[in-house]
Amino acid sequence: MEDPVFAVPLDDSAELRPLEPWQAQEFLDHIDRARPTVDPWIPWATRSTDLASAINVLQGYADGQAKDGARIYGIWLEGVLVGGVMFTQFDAALGVCEIGCWLEAAGEGRGLVHRASRILIGWAFRERGMSRVEWRTSPANKRSVEAARRLGMRRDGVLRSQFPYGGVRHDTEVWSVLADEWTG
Repeated sequence: MEDPVFAVPLDDSAELRPLEPWQAQEFLDHIDRARPTVDPWIPWATRSTDLASAINVLQGYADGQAKDGARIYGIWLEGVLVGGVMFTQFDAALGVCEIGCWLEAAGEGRGLVHRASRILIGWAFRERGMSRVEWRTSPANKRSVEAARRLGMRRDGVLRSQFPYGGVRHDTEVWSVLADEWTG
C-alpha cells in the first residue's frame, strides 16, 4: 500500500508522488512500456534496461535530492506508474533549476504532465525562491516544445550540436519562465 501522505492529486484518478529507489522494478516496467516514445528524449531511459540500472537512475536522483539538487516524481494513473516530472538540475544558490518530464502512451492526452509541471514550477518559485525555471528539449520533440509553451515559458534559444545521442549530435532548445512572469 502506498503512503498517501506524500501524494498530490492531479485529477480524480491520477497523482504525483516521489519516485524512489525502492520502486525500481515498477519504474523499469514503466520505462519498458514507455521506451518507444521516451528513449530518444530522456537519456536515462536508454540506460534503464535492467533492475540494477533502474536502481542506479533512481538512486542518482535520491542522492541529488539529499544534496538539495535533482529530484524525481512519478505520475500514477489508476495506481499504475505512467510517467513523471523531475528537477534535472536544482541550484538554490543561483536561483535556477531545470524541469523535465516523460510520459508513456497510457497517460497521454489528460493534461497530467502540465498539472504536474505546474506543481513543480510553483513550488520552485513559492517555496524555494527560484528566479528562473528552465525546460530543455530537442527541437524535434514537438510534444515537449508544446508543453513548455503551454506552461507559459519563452524560448530563449538553441544550443547547437549540444547533445550526443545515437552517434549524432543534436540541438537543444532552452525555454524558461521567470518568477515575476509566473502566474501559477
